Amino acid sequence: MTDHDDGWTSQTSADTVTEVTSRSWFSRIGSSLTGLLIGPLLILGAIVLLFWNEGRAVGTARSLAEGAGAVVAIAAGAVDPANEGRLVHVTGPVSTGEKLRDAATGVEADGLRLVRKVEAFQWRETSRSETHKKLGGGEETVTTHSYVLDWTDRPVDGSGFKQPDGHRNPPVALAGEAVIQGAARVGAFALTRAQASGLGTPRPLPVDRLDRAVLQKTFGVVAAGQPVDGRIYVGVDATRPRLGDLRISYEVATTPDATVVARQTGTGFTAYTTSNGRSIEILRNGAASPAQVFDDAQAGNTLLTWLVRIGGILLLAFGFGLVLGPLSVLADVVPFVGDLVGGASSMVALAAAILVGSVTIAVAWFASRPLLSAGLVVAGLVVAFVVRRFAGRRPAAVATT
Repeated sequence: MTDHDDGWTSQTSADTVTEVTSRSWFSRIGSSLTGLLIGPLLILGAIVLLFWNEGRAVGTARSLAEGAGAVVAIAAGAVDPANEGRLVHVTGPVSTGEKLRDAATGVEADGLRLVRKVEAFQWRETSRSETHKKLGGGEETVTTHSYVLDWTDRPVDGSGFKQPDGHRNPPVALAGEAVIQGAARVGAFALTRAQASGLGTPRPLPVDRLDRAVLQKTFGVVAAGQPVDGRIYVGVDATRPRLGDLRISYEVATTPDATVVARQTGTGFTAYTTSNGRSIEILRNGAASPAQVFDDAQAGNTLLTWLVRIGGILLLAFGFGLVLGPLSVLADVVPFVGDLVGGASSMVALAAAILVGSVTIAVAWFASRPLLSAGLVVAGLVVAFVVRRFAGRRPAAVATT
C-alpha cells in the first residue's frame, strides 16, 4: 500500500475496507480558503435567524397573553352556537368512530392512530476515520469501512457502499413508519385527522394473530409471516435471520381525555387569530385548565427561544471558525504550532460569536424592551472580553510548560 498527495489507496479484507487519503499542505490551504466565502454567508444567516427568533418570541408571547385573557371555558357535551368564532377551552373524553386496520397485514386496533414499523435484515456500512498531521503541513486520513448484517428500520442502498460487491441489499417489500389515522371527537366536537394526529400516547401493540391470506397477498408466499415476540416475522427461521427477512411491529396511540384551546367553528375547531396575526390552536392529552394550558405554552415559547439562540450563536462560531481557518492551516507546517493557533482561533471565533449574537439579540429586542437590550449588550461584552483574555494567555501558558 503506497501513499501519495491528494490521492487514496485501499486495502480490502473479508468485511472491511481501509482507505488512506493524503492531502498536501497546498491542497489544504486551497480548501480552507473556501471558508472565506462560506463563513460570511453563515454569519449573515445566523444574524438573520437570531433577529427573526426574537421577533417571533415577542409576537408569540403577546399572542398567548391575549389568548389567555380572551379564552372561554365551555362544556364538551354539547355545541353551543353562541360561542361560534370565539376562542374556547374544551376538556372531555376522546372517542374514535372506526377501527384502525393495516390493509397490508390485516392488523387491527382501536385508537387514534396505528403506526407500522418495518425492520429489514440488511447489510450496513459503518465508517471510522483517524486524521494525522504530518510535518510540512500535510494531512493523512485513514478510514476503515466495516460491513455487518443487521436489522435496520429503513432501506439501505448498498450501491453507495465503498465496497458494494458482496454487500447488495434486496428491495424491502413493505415500507415502514406507515400511519393509519382514524377520526376522533372530544365530547360533541369533531377533530380533523390533522388535529387528532397530535393526540394520544403511543404504546406497543403485540401481534399474536395473523391474517395469512392478507400476508400471502402482500408478500407472495404461502408461509409468509409468523408471530414472534409480538411482531410479525417474514422469513424462514426467526432464530437464524437471512438477508432480506423482515420484522414488522406496531404501536397504537390512545388517550382517554384531551384538552383543546382553539376557535369554535361549527361543530369543530380551527386556529384562532389574535390581533397581531398569530394563531392559537393547542391540543394536548389529558385534562388541563386554561391557565395551565397558557402557562405551559409560554414556557414552551421560552424554551424554543433559547434553543434557537444557542443554535444561532453556535452557527456564528462555526462561521467565524471558517473565516479564521486558514490561519491554523498556515501554521500547520509545524503541527504543534498549528494546534496552538487552531485553539486560539476557536476561542476568538467563540468570543466573536457571543459578541455578535448578543448585539443582534439586543437590537431585535430594543424597540420593545430597551433595558433588557442594554443588559444583553453589557453581558455579551463581558463574556467576550473574558474569553478573549483566556485565548490570549493560552499559547504563552503552553509554551512555558
